Amino acid sequence: MSPANAVSGPVVTAVAPADIERAISVLVLAFSADPVTRWAYPDPDQYLASFPALVRAFGGRAFEQDTARCVDDYAGAALWLPPGIEPDEAALAATMPAGRESEMAAVFEGMAAYHPKETHWYLPLIGVDPAHRRKGRGGALLGDAVRLFDRDHVAAYLESTNPANIPLYQRHGFEVLGTIQVGASPPLFPMLRRAR
Repeated sequence: MSPANAVSGPVVTAVAPADIERAISVLVLAFSADPVTRWAYPDPDQYLASFPALVRAFGGRAFEQDTARCVDDYAGAALWLPPGIEPDEAALAATMPAGRESEMAAVFEGMAAYHPKETHWYLPLIGVDPAHRRKGRGGALLGDAVRLFDRDHVAAYLESTNPANIPLYQRHGFEVLGTIQVGASPPLFPMLRRAR
């Protein structure tokens, strides 16, 4: 097949240091209707003011590690934390929404209970701008990472905050480990992709 006739798919690249704010912005858009996120930040002003700081605290170390990825010029982004790198817990605590601190702390405790003990990559955040969904971009972000995990024979872990996304993760080898739900929170689904 000649290059002119080749079918091109979504293109995944590293997030450039100059484009960190673009990656954060696409994640803010991507999570604007997410069940767990909007339960935590129900007020739109509070969400827009606070969620960027949560992105930095929860997944921002991916920018430092050069493991943040974008797809199709920031139509979507994924923040992967390599083995041994954790979210910034002190900064994360500072982002907890007023009035939900104790419930959110319990949610994060539930998440920690499911984190694998074995060496693994962690995906705190992945999302596609709603204007660019249903075009394979989320799958491209996952597929790009899965190739690395398989090459290195290492596990990967995530929590799905939206049950609608579980089939996408399952197509990439992730298995649901259980359900995390605290008080009135919507359920989160911890998922593991075992080393292969």
